[in-house]
Amino acid sequence: MGRVRSDSLASDTSQSTGNKQVLRQRLNQLITCVDDLDPKDRLHMVTWNVATADPPEDVTSLLHLNSPKSPDLYVIGLQEVYSGPLRFMSDMAFDDPWSHLFMSTLAPLGYIKVSSIRMQGLLLLFFSKVDHVPFIRDIQATYTRTGIFHYWGNKGGVSIRLSFYGHMLCFLNCHLAAHMKYATERVDEFEYILDMQTFDSRKAPGILDHRLIFWFGDLNFRIEDHGMHFVRSCINNTTYNLLWSKDQLTMMKKKEPLLQEFEEGALDFQPTYKFDLNSDTYDSSGKKRKPAWTDRILWRMRPRTSPRKEDDEDEDPELAEKNAKQQEEDEEYPLKICQDMYTSNMEYSISDHKPVVGTFTLELRKMYTSPLVRLQPEGDWSADIDAMVLYSPLQPFPSSTWDWIGLYKVGFTSMSDYITYTWVKDDEVSLNDELIQVYVSKEEIPVLGGECVLCYYSSTLECIIGISEPFKVHESKVAIEEGLVPAKINGLDKTTAT
Repeated sequence: MGRVRSDSLASDTSQSTGNKQVLRQRLNQLITCVDDLDPKDRLHMVTWNVATADPPEDVTSLLHLNSPKSPDLYVIGLQEVYSGPLRFMSDMAFDDPWSHLFMSTLAPLGYIKVSSIRMQGLLLLFFSKVDHVPFIRDIQATYTRTGIFHYWGNKGGVSIRLSFYGHMLCFLNCHLAAHMKYATERVDEFEYILDMQTFDSRKAPGILDHRLIFWFGDLNFRIEDHGMHFVRSCINNTTYNLLWSKDQLTMMKKKEPLLQEFEEGALDFQPTYKFDLNSDTYDSSGKKRKPAWTDRILWRMRPRTSPRKEDDEDEDPELAEKNAKQQEEDEEYPLKICQDMYTSNMEYSISDHKPVVGTFTLELRKMYTSPLVRLQPEGDWSADIDAMVLYSPLQPFPSSTWDWIGLYKVGFTSMSDYITYTWVKDDEVSLNDELIQVYVSKEEIPVLGGECVLCYYSSTLECIIGISEPFKVHESKVAIEEGLVPAKINGLDKTTAT
């Protein structure tokens, strides 16, 4: 933005009060415009074929938790998560070990799991900082099998799509066909997944309709032609560029127009497959598989639509109108992406694959900056007295009898990790059109108290649309007097004497 000259400001301030107000309004508009665009949202992505291994004890390095700049979003795609019959049934009832590890690691840092999807060994997790959660909407997840006769789910794709401040994003985690000779089949599987996955949305009914797509996973593309000695020599000498031209995905992009729409950072890191377990040594078994960049992260910005030609009578009017609106929205609310890092992490050796990490900066103009609902606790809260929640709809939204308000401990892991909840319509007391009370029974409030937040969940929109500021729920005085509340004495939990 250009600098405002001081002599121009002096001239304006010498004019009437009305002109001053106009100047203030213009400055406020400029500031608002800059504020909407300047904040850059950081995205941290991981893809890892974990080869049925149990999770490591620590994922600090994998998630770059010691980085001075913390991400706003984490997207983690795993392949070959152990899915034996007993474990898989257990994972359906409870969080699988990998999900539990990431949730327990990220929750204390202010992230919650917004969505996840599992198809046999494929797992996709989406985490967000709590502040962004009320602005993440239109969340849907789906899967496509490409295993034997498209029936078996050992191969295929799982996706999560959502609206982030109004911008439609889609994350597709794939595990495609293995072996050197099946490069064309891998592309066919990818196109099949794109065709099969649809969403209940007029704005973005298919994957390719999204403003920004991330395609990642164990895509299984290999290095052709070069012999083992040459490949390993290039790796040892870090002359990876000598191998790029024979990377199958790079080769297929030259022939497939769809693949040309996807971008990828330079493969300036060691091939991530195949390693001996618990080592950094490439396959030393009798098969001696050639190293390859099987694990990848690509992205695609939706191409700009071509303007309609006046003499084009065959073009569908509805499609033309949709494209025109889409182009107008893209220009009014720009979205830019920059990849900051693309690398493998050699620290982890529990699998025959090394994880790949991609970090990105998203610069976008937000389509909305206020949540749909603002809510707060009324008065002091404790288990000794019934409580009230105050909420105000800030924008129209489709309310439902199934909407609920949940009470969560600060540091909660996911939407389902509530202490208690109350149905909004059942316990609602309307004060006026702008402020509504909701009753919460004291029997539902935790006796021990703690730092908590309130979240409004919209059943129709299937997402959290408002989160309160943190507030303190006090310990129950009655429970303390009756000796029911443990107190810490010399670092040990003891029951308070009556």
